[in-house]
Amino acid sequence: SMANVPGLTSGDRMLAITTPTFDISILEMLLPLSVGATVILYGQDLLLAPVRLAQVLADDRISHMQATPAYWRMLLDSGWQGSATLTGLCGGEALDAPLPRRLLERTKILWNVYGPTEATIWASALQVMPRHAESGKVPIGGLLDNTHLHVLDAYLEPLPRGIPGELYIGGAGLRPG
Repeated sequence: SMANVPGLTSGDRMLAITTPTFDISILEMLLPLSVGATVILYGQDLLLAPVRLAQVLADDRISHMQATPAYWRMLLDSGWQGSATLTGLCGGEALDAPLPRRLLERTKILWNVYGPTEATIWASALQVMPRHAESGKVPIGGLLDNTHLHVLDAYLEPLPRGIPGELYIGGAGLRPG
């Protein structure tokens, strides 16, 4: 599903920056290989050197990178000017102002990805649009294949759009139990 949305093809190059002990590293390693794309690997010391990472993004012609909002902020705060060919995936924390605007100005496409570990990495992917950046908070959403998101009340009844409740995730990618 992630090969289709947000999209990855054989000509793409994904930078794998996530520690291998964290579940999202699986996407960085296996998704590119499943479509014939290239995985770019560096040591974990790259994570602590945002200026060097900015150079790697340019020199290695990275087309895709996923990171937490905190890590994207660190990269931006180091002076990274962006890449018109980079697809950014942002997940693991809420994506709120002013980060979405700053990233939209510096990437080709920005995706807000969401999914707890029990949901086999990501359960949703939403392309971030300027209207999201202006609102201050980017919603989650944009279903991935074989995934269902439901906002339910205390009685496990569906709530109307915009009403707060508890998020329930279902589908083939959800861990049993």
